[in-house]
Amino acid sequence: MIILGIDPGLANTGWGVIETSGSRFRCVAYGCVRSDGTMSLPARLMRIHESLCGVVDRYRPAEAAVESVYFSNNAKTAFATGQARGVAILAASGIPVGEYGPGEIKLAVVGTGDADKHQVQYMVRVVLGLDDEPKPDHAADALAAAICHANARSGARLARVAP
Repeated sequence: MIILGIDPGLANTGWGVIETSGSRFRCVAYGCVRSDGTMSLPARLMRIHESLCGVVDRYRPAEAAVESVYFSNNAKTAFATGQARGVAILAASGIPVGEYGPGEIKLAVVGTGDADKHQVQYMVRVVLGLDDEPKPDHAADALAAAICHANARSGARLARVAP
């Protein structure tokens, strides 16, 4: 099964595609969609959407995993991330989408919900048998979301997004 993981963000949206076969995982591809703060909001969201639609068209994932918005003290950042998350989910329309919190993803990949970025990158490299840690960290987080989804797959966690 092919699973697309997405780590949404307005400036950087990480994506990662894994293939699962039983309990074995293989990295297919990963990357990061970057948008410049000098671009208009609609242009930034369009770049994220078009890029992720290209990923979906190329790799044809059966399911997707999207990291939920982490709301700390910055409502403006949370709102922007929510907008990027919305267009990411739209790009995956028509396939089941699992939603996972940052702590839930870290727990599934590292074994602790408060792991740092370097620990996530390291464990993603180990789990997927990569030669190097995936960079940037947004791509590693997206691969981690896909791994979390693969480990937690159940009908109750999925929401089909209408096309």
